[in-house]
Amino acid sequence: MVKHQPLQVYEKQILLSFVTGLYGCRWKRYQRSQDESSKWECVWFMILCSSFLLLLSWVYFWFVAQNDFNEFNWSIYNRSGEWMDETLPIILSTAVGFSYVTFLMILALFHVSLGQQLNLFWLHKVGVSAALLSTLSGVLSVDDIWGEEWHILRVSLQSTAPFLHILALASVTALSWFVAGYVIGRERSNLQGTVMLLYFILVFLVYLAPLMFTCPCIMDRHRLKARPAVIGRRGAPMLAPENTLMSFSRALQQGTSSVEADVSISVDGVPFLMRDHTLRRTTDVGQIFPDRQFSEASFFNWTEIRSLNAGQWFLKSDPYWTVQALTARDRSKISNQTVCSLVEMLRLVARSNSSALINIRKPPSGHPRYQNWFMDTLWAVQKSGISQKRVTWSPDTHRGRVRGFHMAANEKLPVKEVKQRGITSLTLHYSKVHPKDIEEYLANNVSVTVYPVNKAWLYSIMWCSGVPSVSSDAPQVLRKVSYPIWLMSQNAYKFIWMASDLVSLTTVIGIFCFQNYHMIRWRMSDAQHCNAEWIVLNAVRCHSNRDVNVMKEKLLFSGDLTMELPSPEEISQQRTEAIPFFQADSSPGFHSSVTMS
Repeated sequence: MVKHQPLQVYEKQILLSFVTGLYGCRWKRYQRSQDESSKWECVWFMILCSSFLLLLSWVYFWFVAQNDFNEFNWSIYNRSGEWMDETLPIILSTAVGFSYVTFLMILALFHVSLGQQLNLFWLHKVGVSAALLSTLSGVLSVDDIWGEEWHILRVSLQSTAPFLHILALASVTALSWFVAGYVIGRERSNLQGTVMLLYFILVFLVYLAPLMFTCPCIMDRHRLKARPAVIGRRGAPMLAPENTLMSFSRALQQGTSSVEADVSISVDGVPFLMRDHTLRRTTDVGQIFPDRQFSEASFFNWTEIRSLNAGQWFLKSDPYWTVQALTARDRSKISNQTVCSLVEMLRLVARSNSSALINIRKPPSGHPRYQNWFMDTLWAVQKSGISQKRVTWSPDTHRGRVRGFHMAANEKLPVKEVKQRGITSLTLHYSKVHPKDIEEYLANNVSVTVYPVNKAWLYSIMWCSGVPSVSSDAPQVLRKVSYPIWLMSQNAYKFIWMASDLVSLTTVIGIFCFQNYHMIRWRMSDAQHCNAEWIVLNAVRCHSNRDVNVMKEKLLFSGDLTMELPSPEEISQQRTEAIPFFQADSSPGFHSSVTMS
């Protein structure tokens, strides 16, 4: 009679040690467990998943919000009174947090796939909590300071949705490996059924996602309209200080069809170009007139305004991260820029045979030119010598007195009201336009200008939507866009959609079959009817020529006496071949004993 003790062989499982060590600081084999994870650890896994999805959305938001980084900094400046580039620390902290949470997420999925118990290390729990709370606070802060920017998510999906769909398909397909490993590698339970159901619901939603979004650039090529004209918004503020003569000159050199400027009226009736209500951000008024640096810009006279430097701030703050790319000659020229008057800008436009869009800010009550600001502006336009047909005037509050000018409104209005007010152009934020609205306006001879359009992807959307012109801080970027980034016919996209869904479904089924391969093979073979002693001896015989470090569970005799047993000669031969293996007690980690009676 042969008595078998547990046959234990240990194998160095480097990948498993690496995964469990980094995730739960369980580097030793005896620290690992294949038991069900505790409810508390499952809760932490859900927190980790939620943090990952939130950070993924947060990263995407800041990626598409690059179009409006300067608007974000300007919003903070209007609140705090100090100009700071707040986007850089946000981007860096978001990148670090997202990388960290993504790494933990991958480790957690490997745990599930390998059937290991989830046990997140306490230090990781602190890190995940910090990433989650900081992201939530960032979302709330942006909603308070910059709430209107959330619209860019909807607009960006018009360009990125087809590509995000392909990425989502790849993600749910890869996720099937972990789901299959979790479901097949464990004993059947209600939780496994729930996981399977949720997973296939997710797959179904991803497959049908294209039914829920529309993209202007999914169209036939012959329907594509002319390239939108580019208007230099405050000139070319990425290449030179905004609203300076050098900025407008750079914009015209970049091929803009028009320029846009913000007009204020000085105390002595001179229209000058200034975006802010004060002179603090874009001039050195704090050094020249320290006691008046918080005063309204329009309460300075033209002589005082002209004495201020309007270029040094650009070199110091570098609002668009472009100063390093400028030549020494450009930097020298920028450092000597002054505040530009409306007459100077219009004369430059007239010489370039271009046009201008002027946004006039009415002086506050109590200003000496409060009643005469309109005549001051009209006099400056006439003095410049530019044709009135080349000037678009906004707002349209004095449309009855303004004749010969194009009138523009900065709000979305019904077509009927536009005609009644004699408006010929609308200047709208990109979040407020829709292809159907644009088509309706153009059909009624109303031009539409969309702002701010600083990225090629947004310019491509506006192009496919039929927008006739865009206002941009980056005319040098849009100049390089000679065709939409992508354009695809309906039939071509439907083919890609169906084909990618089919490939994904086939891959998911293949992964589940592959994960279930050993189970299927076991059930289809006669191995389940073999005698346990025969299995032990064959296992020993197969591993007798190398150091075995695999741990095997105790094998129990099946006790099935009706099955066909190997012949005595075969058993004797197998025992003889197994003797060297049992004598190899010096092998590391190997323990076995055989007792003959």
